[in-house]
Amino acid sequence: MRQPIIAGNWKMFKTRAETSAFFDALIPQIQDVEHCDIVIAPPFISLATAAEEVDGTRVAISAQNLHWEENGAYTGEVSVRMLLDAGCKYAIIGHSERRQYFGDTDEWVNRKTRAALKGGLQAIVCVGETLAERDAGRASEVVRRQVAEGMAQLTEPDLSHIIVAYEPVWAIGTGRTATPEVAAGMHAEIRKIIAEIQSKAVADTIRILYGGSVKPDNISALMKKEDIDGALVGGASLDPASFAAIIKYI
Repeated sequence: MRQPIIAGNWKMFKTRAETSAFFDALIPQIQDVEHCDIVIAPPFISLATAAEEVDGTRVAISAQNLHWEENGAYTGEVSVRMLLDAGCKYAIIGHSERRQYFGDTDEWVNRKTRAALKGGLQAIVCVGETLAERDAGRASEVVRRQVAEGMAQLTEPDLSHIIVAYEPVWAIGTGRTATPEVAAGMHAEIRKIIAEIQSKAVADTIRILYGGSVKPDNISALMKKEDIDGALVGGASLDPASFAAIIKYI
């Protein structure tokens, strides 16, 4: 049985003070939740504050990105060791905005993923097609390449620390959400790809999240689908009441 995960990606929002206020409001609303794992990814400057706020709770903290080197002359970058020191347990890797705006390639995703796992972080590896790719009938081809190249050189034990997030780029921040059927179809395809790369046993254990305009009013329908194991939530994770409602989808 795969334990569902609800993860919030704050992107470039919230100061340290706003982070503290968020958790002050969220934690009382979800303190009795046991049906899913809860992960929140604040911006780098708020990671340590967030980790302090969730200490003793079931909420885990994730980074939004990382560099694959342990240290060095990489201005503006953050290493796995630094993220662990800040209290992170997860790292989001290969988010579509990293790919689109900052040039993250499948090779970079793979290097970051391997660095995260080597250092002791769980990796939330993002894949997904653009609208042009979907309209051209290339959605499965693109996602297959991203999964295969992003997970290259990973062993079966490595994959036990991997979470995949399917985020159709055309549904991120647009208000357009893939229907539960479309999302579940791609999730099943991703599971099939992983089975081909490793084994069906491994594929059956990997959790696959859906990301793309997830809101309180569509989370329940998404979570009813067999191959959807949770959500990577963007804008709706910025408000404590909204994110609590998503967490309590059952």
